[in-house]
Amino acid sequence: MNGEPADSFPRESARTQRYTLGEPRDVLVSPDGRRIVFLRSRSGTDPVNCLWSLDAATGEEHLVADPAVLLASRDLDELPPEERARRERARESAGGITAFATNSDVTAAAFALAGRLFVAGLLSANARELPVAGPVFDPRPDPVGRRVAYVSGRLLCIGELDGRWRVLAGGEDDEPDTVTWGSADFIAAEEIGRQRGFWWNPDGTTLAVTRVDTAKVPRWYISDPADPAMPASEVAYPSAGSTNPSTSLHLVDLDGSMVTVDWDGEEHPYLADVQWTDEGLILAVQSRDQRELAVFDVDPFSGATSLRWRDSDDAWVELVGGLPRLDPFGQLVTCADRDGARRLLVDGEPVTPPELQVRSVATVDGPGVLFLANPLDDATVLHVWRRAADGSLEALTDEPGVHGVAAGGGTVAVRTVTLAEPKAQWETLDGVELVSHATVPRLRTAPQISFLGPRRLATAVILPTGHDGSPLPVLLDPYGGPHGGRVVQAHNAHLTSQWFADQGFAVVVVDGRGTPGRGTAWERAVHLDLATPVLEDQIDALRAAAEAHPELDLDRVAIRGWSFGGYLAALAVLRRPDVFHAAVAGAPVTEWRLYDTHYTERYLGDPTEQPDVYDASSLLPLADGLSRPLLLVHGLADDNVVAAHTLQLSAALLAAGAPHEVLPLVGITHMTSHEVVAEHLLLHQLDFLRRSLPPREGG
Repeated sequence: MNGEPADSFPRESARTQRYTLGEPRDVLVSPDGRRIVFLRSRSGTDPVNCLWSLDAATGEEHLVADPAVLLASRDLDELPPEERARRERARESAGGITAFATNSDVTAAAFALAGRLFVAGLLSANARELPVAGPVFDPRPDPVGRRVAYVSGRLLCIGELDGRWRVLAGGEDDEPDTVTWGSADFIAAEEIGRQRGFWWNPDGTTLAVTRVDTAKVPRWYISDPADPAMPASEVAYPSAGSTNPSTSLHLVDLDGSMVTVDWDGEEHPYLADVQWTDEGLILAVQSRDQRELAVFDVDPFSGATSLRWRDSDDAWVELVGGLPRLDPFGQLVTCADRDGARRLLVDGEPVTPPELQVRSVATVDGPGVLFLANPLDDATVLHVWRRAADGSLEALTDEPGVHGVAAGGGTVAVRTVTLAEPKAQWETLDGVELVSHATVPRLRTAPQISFLGPRRLATAVILPTGHDGSPLPVLLDPYGGPHGGRVVQAHNAHLTSQWFADQGFAVVVVDGRGTPGRGTAWERAVHLDLATPVLEDQIDALRAAAEAHPELDLDRVAIRGWSFGGYLAALAVLRRPDVFHAAVAGAPVTEWRLYDTHYTERYLGDPTEQPDVYDASSLLPLADGLSRPLLLVHGLADDNVVAAHTLQLSAALLAAGAPHEVLPLVGITHMTSHEVVAEHLLLHQLDFLRRSLPPREGG
């Protein structure tokens, strides 16, 4: 394995962070449409992001902030624990400037480097440090650009532009050290999608601030077995059925006076989102079982709330990125499952057709509502749509592919990736391009995507380049679970599968029931059973693919996956050894009682009330049935799917006398972003599959 050439795919993919380095990201358009602000590194192998501004009319770029100039490079990895946690929750593996915030007219920006606070003028393209006490996390300028709020440890602080700073919330002598102000807790950041914990009011005089107390949350301890002298890290981890953090919201004036926002945290304990604009202050909250979502108007002086909108569902109410929002007319923009699809709602009335599945909303005043959606019967594509103020709907993209969007004023910038092109392209509707320095992969892929069987299972079949039609062992390469589609019309999404194919496999990728984009019933098919539907669909698609591709040898079938895909891979060889002959399970959830509240209870309910549901989806009771080769891979520093999942399954397998292999990854979290680890992990999996699959009959 160590003899792999320097230009090999595993090495190139690891070095370029799967070909994402050098691409414009975090794209933001100013409200007047004149400026486009974004992050980008200088090359496809440079992990350090700089802050850039582009003239939307001329395409002229300006380098606003370069970490190499602002900070010694050796200090870039000196991150506060809150920032390390944020990057893990956001699956952020790059460095330099990885997040920024601006004032309302996007003329000033703030960001943190190595726990220090920096501000930048986006018109002058100058950046400087504000010498405040740190460590600094999540700095955000006020809307008028007079000061910056930021989190430091458990405190919310204010930094003035002259370098003075003060604590605004937290730090009282009698306050327990389990309380934090202005930060998103684990559940909010990992599962709800809320990465922040404070919001400015439009005139910059008051902030809405979360207060989170984890005192009653179970404590788990993650140690580094490779360094026994290192103390274990304590993590407040709310596993299924246990106690969540206590979250409240407070309106804090600049003098430190505050009022508490009055909502029933017992009825709706999850704070999903907050928005504060000229049109008003709203918050969205969920019930513990996630069967209800409520949006409240908040009085910005008293903190009193009044119900604006409520949605309920017998299974769960899905949270949609970018919502709820108040549009410039004060109307509430939300999403809800209606008539079998997720539809855009304005003041409670559906405004998109049931043939369209809305996936997220980019802006409500861009002008109009700009959102991403796909046809209900085809989640392999994602298009940009606009709902104008007059209620008309317009698709802004029609090329088959996966699109994204950022907009402001009259400027709309669209990101496009397709099957044919290996490089993403950002371009405005007026033809101004955001230059990408991303590496173009040497490896090219041409998956054959089709919809198979009565359920029209989206399936990609990937064969070796130039294959002669001879029989091939099969490798299923799914994610297969909620919130993750793998069968998409995007070239680079299939590169790893193509590499495995070129090693002598027919690779099959299937998005079955439970994956996003195919409507209400499709997503809810996994309610109270995360095992049976997803495995059935992998098998059904495999057999249908073999009918269309006779080169697939169903006597030699392997499966690999990570996270939910790792769970699915292990499930496959444990439940159906008649179909699957070997499996690689990376970072698998093996016992759902060990996973977090918000994700797990959405699908399986409360384990104290429905233990049989959890038993039916657990891998541990299946351990004595293992008769096929199984490789378990897990990062020992993983605080999302903790290594206990793999260790408990391994212990159960050992007790059952079932041989298997375990590959522990020292110092690796749920991401495998370390270059050497990412490269050699692919090679190790290939070696395992080659020696584990049965030889071809007569071969």
